[in-house]
Amino acid sequence: MTYARPHAGRRTGTPSRHGGRPVSARGEPGLRAPRSRTTGSRAADVPPRRGPGGRRLLAALLAVGLLASVLPWWLDTPAGSLRDSAAALTAAGRITGLVAGYLLLVQVFMMSRLPVLERWIGGEQLARWHRDVGATLLVAVLAHTSLILVGYAGLEDNSVLTEAGVLLRDYEDMVSAFAAAGLMVLVGFTSIRAIRTALPYELWHALHLSAYPVLLLGFGHQFSNGAQLFRPGPVRTFWIALYVLVVAALLGGRVLAPLAFNLRHRLQVADVVAESPDTISIYLTGRRLDRMELLGGQFFRWRFLTRGCWWQSHPFSVSAAANGRWLRLTVKVVGTHTADLRDLDPGTRVWVQGPSGTFTAAHRTRERALLIAGGSGITPIRAMLEELPPGAALIYRARTPADVLLGRELDWLAQARQVSVWYVIGSRHDPGPRQVMSPDGLRRLVPDVARRDVYLCGPPGLVEQSLRVLRQAGVPSRQIHLATFEL
Repeated sequence: MTYARPHAGRRTGTPSRHGGRPVSARGEPGLRAPRSRTTGSRAADVPPRRGPGGRRLLAALLAVGLLASVLPWWLDTPAGSLRDSAAALTAAGRITGLVAGYLLLVQVFMMSRLPVLERWIGGEQLARWHRDVGATLLVAVLAHTSLILVGYAGLEDNSVLTEAGVLLRDYEDMVSAFAAAGLMVLVGFTSIRAIRTALPYELWHALHLSAYPVLLLGFGHQFSNGAQLFRPGPVRTFWIALYVLVVAALLGGRVLAPLAFNLRHRLQVADVVAESPDTISIYLTGRRLDRMELLGGQFFRWRFLTRGCWWQSHPFSVSAAANGRWLRLTVKVVGTHTADLRDLDPGTRVWVQGPSGTFTAAHRTRERALLIAGGSGITPIRAMLEELPPGAALIYRARTPADVLLGRELDWLAQARQVSVWYVIGSRHDPGPRQVMSPDGLRRLVPDVARRDVYLCGPPGLVEQSLRVLRQAGVPSRQIHLATFEL
């Protein structure tokens, strides 16, 4: 087994191999098992069992649905009817309206947290699709609003402002439609990374939830004014069925499935342990934990039912593999909500949704894995190490030795699971980390890196840099797995 850390005689961040006894994260000789509380009873390899079939099937169904939503316009529009620019603009507005209505339904469906979607696709992949589709949806909404206003104004020889007043005054459900468009712009604007990062998570999350009222506000004008939808018939029935399907998925994923899960397991806080000055671990107990389908690397959305915390739900991964006796999450204190978690009392009830995510040993494509973590991104990876086959390699980036979390447990896993561990300490601008986090540096530490699955979890800067380096080192994209805690 190889175990490494920055050597006192070398530049910070430069890993070195040690002969004889391995050296722990804190420079102490020898390997020590973690406290008995943190030692799971399961250390079995999780066989790979999930392929991309579910993602491809859902993508194909969504593409067929998009085609079916726009096809009625094509069938209902006679040749030669787009005789002038106003008619063409109006037609374009109707097409983008159909596209926007369909994409809104897709957005809500993907975020319904329906258990079958979580198992087939995974929360991370759904979050990426949600982000990508969201940008297209915003463009479609703005295009629909603008094209309809300009097209109708041209047909009726009005100014755009006059036509907007006519629509709001004389057309049914148009006030709610304009309100829906405004909310969509607000959600899209606050989803820009720079703005999202600047906003408190609680505020951003509350603003993002306004996407659900958009579904209701936009419903009426589609069926009262939509050229393809206001008449009874198969097209109208198809769209009503889509709405019913999405609302059912929303109720099933957001209400019924969590209710059944929480009634079955009845989780509550057992203890809160300080891992470092700004990091805590929360231990939870409950009923029938041995029957819980949970894989290392997955996350729950946690709601602690106590004063100041009950109204917020945050995603945190489990930081230890399932053992049938307790669960653990390890949290870095970065805001008001996480600071309040320090003071949780034993016995506090917990409402959870999940488990979610495909950042697991079951989703690997190769026998061996390389794991790259930064800061508190070590928590899902630490849980995965109990379930990956022996022979994995871990690169753990941290600014200082004090920032290394769960070091003793990683030392124990290095011995128990034959994991090669490198602690790369220092700023990303320091020569040592820059040398390690390069294609040649990765190949020196892990010569067969291109034949391994690679799991990445950490700050966005580390993930982006690592992705570039991994591709330069020849790692195929299908072998790279990202942890993304979504909405």
